[in-house]
Amino acid sequence: MLPKCISDNQSAFVPGRSILDNAMVAIEVIHYMKTKMRGTNGCVALKLDISNAYDMMDLDYLKEVMRKMGFNNKRIHWMTMCVEMTDYSVFVNNEVVGPVIPARGLRQGDHLSPYLFIICAEGLSSLIRIVEARGDLRGTTIYGGAPPMSHLLFADNCFLFFKVEERQDQVMQNILTIYEAASGQAISLPLI
Repeated sequence: MLPKCISDNQSAFVPGRSILDNAMVAIEVIHYMKTKMRGTNGCVALKLDISNAYDMMDLDYLKEVMRKMGFNNKRIHWMTMCVEMTDYSVFVNNEVVGPVIPARGLRQGDHLSPYLFIICAEGLSSLIRIVEARGDLRGTTIYGGAPPMSHLLFADNCFLFFKVEERQDQVMQNILTIYEAASGQAISLPLI
């Protein structure tokens, strides 16, 4: 099902896709940006890292994204049960304390977690596509016939490409703020 509901901008964990595909596209776009010598239309390339990506995922957000993707309630229930049925016990002063029931997060090492995470990341991709469709954001085009490239996802890492314009910078900041608030994620922006 994932190849049908996860956009081509995400290459990790999707059957039939290789994470190297997006890596090669990113290298080509960055090479183009470095070698472009003419014109006044500069481009921005931002590499984002989503901090503690699995630990902070909001489970209500996961359910809503799955609903918007067209998953039926039964499948959503099955998936979220795999996440929500977890509890932990911890030792404090040599005594077991628990159960501790997490309110958010995906389990590291769980075979289902990477797939659930890329479903959640599709929310970020959708926000970017919406502002592109409105014309508020323009990605980088490396040659005349190529489609503009605005973002590439690699599981919990992301490359963003857009024109050097104050308006586009503000649009991208708004997208990231909305995504952080909705998903529970913390996006680490590069230091400039």
